[in-house]
Amino acid sequence: MNYFILGGTGFIGSFLIRLLTDMGEQVTALTRDESKVKIKSPNLSLVKGDPLKPGDWQKQIAGSDTVINLVGSPIMTQWTEQAKKVILSSRLDSTANVVSAMQELEPRTFICANAVGYYGPRKDEPVDERSAPGKDFLAQVSLKWQDEAQAAESSAHRVVIPRFAAVLGPGGGAMAQMLSVFRLGLGGKLGSGKQWFPWVHIFDLARALHFLSIKNEIKGPVNICSPQQITNEQFTRAMSKVLHRPALFRVPGVALRLKYGEVGNVLLTGQRCVPKVLMESGFEFKFPEIERALADIVAA
Repeated sequence: MNYFILGGTGFIGSFLIRLLTDMGEQVTALTRDESKVKIKSPNLSLVKGDPLKPGDWQKQIAGSDTVINLVGSPIMTQWTEQAKKVILSSRLDSTANVVSAMQELEPRTFICANAVGYYGPRKDEPVDERSAPGKDFLAQVSLKWQDEAQAAESSAHRVVIPRFAAVLGPGGGAMAQMLSVFRLGLGGKLGSGKQWFPWVHIFDLARALHFLSIKNEIKGPVNICSPQQITNEQFTRAMSKVLHRPALFRVPGVALRLKYGEVGNVLLTGQRCVPKVLMESGFEFKFPEIERALADIVAA
């Protein structure tokens, strides 16, 4: 199968490209800077271009069976009004450019990333792909992003909206900063620790994206999160056990809100997500349990 990937130089994109090319799939990756692509494979081709702007790169989509958009400005930053605009526009603009490029093409698959932040803070309520969106900033970004991607359905394309949980893996993502803190014995729960913490190992995330690309009967939203539902406190205990370090500290909620503003609320709330579509479709997680996932990441 031929894949066209936007956002391939990031943490998730790099892992996905390596998985696909190792499987023998043909991948074309869009990049602003070819030197940032460290993967060398005869199955990988690079196209230079800016996903946020229309350009000649859009013509390359015609040679693909599946388009995967992973472009999106990081959300774990101070949410100034300007930062919010960038967070939203990076997602909408890249997606709109893909949809525009696909308008005149024969039907194919468009997988456009999204996030479990779509659901907003939900306390203890289990949420699956049928649940309604939240009302906070991230939920509204996710909803607008999904709507932009699903515009491709008007051209008969199959559109899949994978909603990512916190992605755990070596060398980046949610683990990048946490590992060093926990290794020093300074880790601890955030606030009460009772907020739900949806998560997924990056290997399972990449495998799920490949799975969705070949399962033609699946379309629409798909939660990509581990079937094991844990709280922040349970995650903290698992990190402590795997690293053989104490995790006795607690970061007060008021301190997180004072330092990070609205982002602090994201860290203190969560979603009890269920990967209903993946489980009903027969997808098998390699790392369904947090201790096993963390042990694999730490070993890497």
